[in-house]
Amino acid sequence: MMDWLFDLLRYDPQAPLLFVDLFFWGFFAVSLLGLAFLQRKMAMRNAYLFAISLFFYYKVSGLFLLLLVFSTVSDYLIGHAMHRTDTTWKRKMWLFASVFVNLGLLFYFKYAYFLADFFSDAFGLLWEPKPYMAIWSNATFGSDFVETAIILPVGISFYTFQCLSYTIDLYRKKIKPVNRVLDFGFFVSFFPQLVAGPIVRASEFLPQLYKETKLTKAAFGLGLFWILNGLIKKMVLADYVASNFADRVFAQPTLYSGLECIMALFAYSLQVYADFSGYTDVAIGVAMLMGFTLTKNFNSPYKATSVSDYWRRWHISLSSWLRDYLYIPLGGNREGSLATYVLIFLAAVVLSIMSDTWLVPVGMALLLVTVYALARWVTAFRQWLNTNINIMLTMLLGGWWHGASWNFVTWGGLNGLGLVGYKLWKQIRPWTPQSNVFARVWAIAITLTFITFTRAWFRAPGWDEAISILTRSWTAFDASLTGDILHGFWKPLAVMLVGYLIHWIPETMKHSYRQRFAHAPWYVQWSLAFGAMLFVFQSMSAGSQPFIYFQF
Repeated sequence: MMDWLFDLLRYDPQAPLLFVDLFFWGFFAVSLLGLAFLQRKMAMRNAYLFAISLFFYYKVSGLFLLLLVFSTVSDYLIGHAMHRTDTTWKRKMWLFASVFVNLGLLFYFKYAYFLADFFSDAFGLLWEPKPYMAIWSNATFGSDFVETAIILPVGISFYTFQCLSYTIDLYRKKIKPVNRVLDFGFFVSFFPQLVAGPIVRASEFLPQLYKETKLTKAAFGLGLFWILNGLIKKMVLADYVASNFADRVFAQPTLYSGLECIMALFAYSLQVYADFSGYTDVAIGVAMLMGFTLTKNFNSPYKATSVSDYWRRWHISLSSWLRDYLYIPLGGNREGSLATYVLIFLAAVVLSIMSDTWLVPVGMALLLVTVYALARWVTAFRQWLNTNINIMLTMLLGGWWHGASWNFVTWGGLNGLGLVGYKLWKQIRPWTPQSNVFARVWAIAITLTFITFTRAWFRAPGWDEAISILTRSWTAFDASLTGDILHGFWKPLAVMLVGYLIHWIPETMKHSYRQRFAHAPWYVQWSLAFGAMLFVFQSMSAGSQPFIYFQF
């Protein structure tokens, strides 16, 4: 009996805890039971939720739990040290300490190999990153971490940004420090959103720590709806389309026609949305059942009528974080700051050094000289550059946040170009998406197509593979194969069509049926929930896949 319990509670790297596991829902039920006894005792409630969140992260990521605890304690202490002084240089010093600790850990675990390749190519320095934490953990605790490679801790990009939002807002004097370290730990590690967002701002979540949790019938119904909605998105739409179509084409695009490659790109667009927003829906629903509100992270992004509109709807918590903590401090759309031009120069140097041909550094040098000359002597160009350079830099860094790969940098850069291009088009376009239905549909189709084709770099394992599937889409296109393709892949393509059609349902209608479910009698809610879960488990034959954003 004790061995069984130990096996149940210990971390299993082959079976991390996921929302799609029955064990998670047992864990959640136990969590709710404990919360019911502590909901009026806020200090004990927060400490309890911090403890179960740590257990959740242990089941997801093992002894990387220690890294989460270190980040939590260090930012808690830094925040209090910053708050105790009004001396500007001391406050800046403590802010720098927080940025150094958080980004230092993120860079080591996420970008060490990327930087090692750069140092090798640029200066001939042979630096081999070592997994020091894994070596120490294995020697100290007898764990079995891999000692031949640095493993990326699940969720580190998300909780790092949460910690930074806390210390930056403290520096800006927008918030006051959390009094108890256990309260701050609960904010950083709240398990529904810990490993894949949404990224929670301190200013939005901290006030909830000191309010009594109340669960109304309507809130329970709405929370249950979001959980069911998220599971259906993930396990019916995302996993089925991936396993039965998208993954097959991306694995060997040269074996498929151009039309199949195009369809696979649109399939992946649906997959990544259903996968990521599905996780977010479950996280929001679980938090709601516990009496807490999480940030809205998606707003029907494939209804967007422009790239700018798309980034106001997609991964809203990251987009707004980059806007408030990177884009605006760099100068926003007013002007490029010194930091902007330093980062642009460094990016050009890195690209030049990493390239395999002398044409890249020469081209970069000519580009920088040309841009400088135009900005120096042409007022209109200088104003345009100041307005747009921070957009490009923010999108490039946003792409790099997703992973240490030129694919992600390319993806971010293309979206930056899309934003800049849209601003130019908006000044000369003869109509607007609001002109008529046709104009709106056309704008949505163009935006979705652009976003979908940039995702070739997001999905493919390397630059060459991304170019391969895009090239195949063009060179091997044969409309005469449409009938055969529809016949051979009619099931996943039908699921795709249903997924997009549901996505395009008007928001007023979606809000209406959400509220109807939330206010329905309990027996109606549970009957629908039982039917939905039967439907979900019947669809699991395609195989459940890890959440895509766990890798970030």
